[in-house]
Amino acid sequence: MENTAIDQAKEALNQVIYGKEEVTDLLFVALLAQGHVLLESVPGTGKTKLAKSFAKVMDGEFNRVQFTPDVLPSDVTGIRFFNPKTQEFELRVGPVVSNVLLADEINRATPKTQSSLLEVMEEYQATIDGETVSVDAPFIVLATQNPVESNYGTFPLPEAQLDRFLFKIDLGYPSIDEDKAILRTYRTSDPYDRIIPTLTLETIRELQEEMKQVTLSEVVTDYLLKLVHQSRNHAEVDLGVSPRGMLAFMRAAQARAFLQNRSYVTPDDVKILAPYVFEHRLILSMEGSIKKTTGDVVNEIIQEVPVPVEVEAGAR
Repeated sequence: MENTAIDQAKEALNQVIYGKEEVTDLLFVALLAQGHVLLESVPGTGKTKLAKSFAKVMDGEFNRVQFTPDVLPSDVTGIRFFNPKTQEFELRVGPVVSNVLLADEINRATPKTQSSLLEVMEEYQATIDGETVSVDAPFIVLATQNPVESNYGTFPLPEAQLDRFLFKIDLGYPSIDEDKAILRTYRTSDPYDRIIPTLTLETIRELQEEMKQVTLSEVVTDYLLKLVHQSRNHAEVDLGVSPRGMLAFMRAAQARAFLQNRSYVTPDDVKILAPYVFEHRLILSMEGSIKKTTGDVVNEIIQEVPVPVEVEAGAR
């Protein structure tokens, strides 16, 4: 189970965004699991650069929407307009019809515009003036948002939309050694310009199908389910992981195992991915939010559920 093309793509991304190897791995997990990713961090930490670089290693259609309060749903999905030359109405599809859609600063758009992505993220189709337009696989939304702008004309994503993102990833600041490497590399050129696509759309579709053959033992399945149910039953949580989130969690664990060249999921796959799958899906109670952050509660959930002893591969 070799993934040479993906390994080459990871290496290219790691030359553009230093010190974020784990983030790079998560992007490819999301791609194979057919999920979407919300990149959240303070301004200037490379969210947009990472998304553009990720799109460039794929030989597919890339579109970008810069979200602002005046962006309309039709600017995202498309519009039917009257062509005076032909005297007929014509359909003009929006940027959602792509393979990689960068939704830049998504929390600056109004809730109505944000919701224009709901259908395409879940069903790989967009309805434009009553006409349904399909979006071919692979399709992934990479959305960015800056949490520090929450008091300056931004609109928090609703729970229904957050649930459609497989992962929420915080890039954070680089270390001093990583900053030194960035200065050294970018002093003379931009490594983004040297990225060469290593993945074709057909290769990605094939890998997405192969990934589904990765197995989960009863032990690993029970561990995953216990984490999900603990998120719903935690005393300080009002809204836990949904069935949609549970299915996404399973697919992500399969994809991570696949990228590790394994035909089975381990408890570690589940435990490592849990924070990225859970944090944006949990809504804390009023009392809980006063005392703790969502990240604190997610860590508690992971600690409260014992990690099972791995079974031998032959018993899977």
